[in-house]
Amino acid sequence: MPASSEFPAILGGKPVRPSGPPDWPGSAPDVVAAVTAALADGSWGKYHGPHVARLSQELASFHDLPHAVLCASGTAALELALRGLAIGPGDEVVLAAYDFKGNFQDVLAVGATPVLVDVREENWNLDPAQIAAAIGPKTKAIVASHLHGGVVDLPRVAEIAREHNVAVIEDAAQAAGGRIHGRIAGSWGDAGILSFGGSKLVSAGRGGALLTARDDVAQRVKLYTHRGNDVYPLSELQAAAILPQWARLNAANARRTAAVAWLAQQFASIAGLKLFVNAPSDSQPGYYKVGLQYDPAAFGGLSRDRFAEAVRAEGIALDSGFRALHKTHSSRRFRAVGKLSQATQADERVLTLHHPVLLETERELGQIVNAIEKVRAHAAAIAG
Repeated sequence: MPASSEFPAILGGKPVRPSGPPDWPGSAPDVVAAVTAALADGSWGKYHGPHVARLSQELASFHDLPHAVLCASGTAALELALRGLAIGPGDEVVLAAYDFKGNFQDVLAVGATPVLVDVREENWNLDPAQIAAAIGPKTKAIVASHLHGGVVDLPRVAEIAREHNVAVIEDAAQAAGGRIHGRIAGSWGDAGILSFGGSKLVSAGRGGALLTARDDVAQRVKLYTHRGNDVYPLSELQAAAILPQWARLNAANARRTAAVAWLAQQFASIAGLKLFVNAPSDSQPGYYKVGLQYDPAAFGGLSRDRFAEAVRAEGIALDSGFRALHKTHSSRRFRAVGKLSQATQADERVLTLHHPVLLETERELGQIVNAIEKVRAHAAAIAG
């Protein structure tokens, strides 16, 4: 009988990573220095200190856009994008049936109706081929989210939007600093969205940004949010913490991209797990989450959720993905176009690897592969 150390941790063996996954945010002396300086000079507590203004300018310049409106979260940023585009009751907004639930709820929050379309088979991101059939006289916008290292074909989405005179909102909350068909993620649409939530590539605990080239969108957002003061603010202290992280984002993204390329080589020989790695050569996805398509049949029928639980027990931050929107909301709240068969597959089979490990060495990356193979070898016992 194998030694107990060879058993998966979920069955009493020793974990591959006994200390667990790396923490996030990790050690960041530059952030500590920036926050300490803001505390020392009192700018942290001001309504109108230097850090928010500087961050707005940095983001606008980085994305080559005239407007970067900071706010309390990525979810708030998408709501503001909808309001900035004058979308409201009676309107419709097209989005993928597999997407972050906050996007669906934002559409409802402004009184519009979500229209759900299917996702692409190879990466379970929005399928542009499904959009035209979803557009009708009430359609005002398309929400395109880059998810789990996948890339949406924004040139095609933008072309369809122009043909039908509707707006594009590009959700780059998972792709900060990434490139999409040669342009910075978040800069393709009439509005772009960033998130600085606690687990994101650039973190302030909370926070977000709305990016736009349209003066009318920025003006409507200003009129909506400024009521004697900003009702969706990002604080000076948060902005101070974000600035040094943004300055090193390109270098960190390059390391994450190299790590995912290495993992893709290792995963090529693992039946039943396929990475969301299909980006064109002119794109660099954001790897906030690394998506995997899981086939339980290749793991002896071990369910997706039980597989993820077993890998987490090994100290690897692997989780199930989002729930599909059409599976978790009443059909009275949306309009569906087509069978949404791929979104249903995504609902049942997506796995996501959290990004902090991508900044570690090849040895730590190898632990991911070791943990998966360890679980595979004992899949029947784990299932039982």
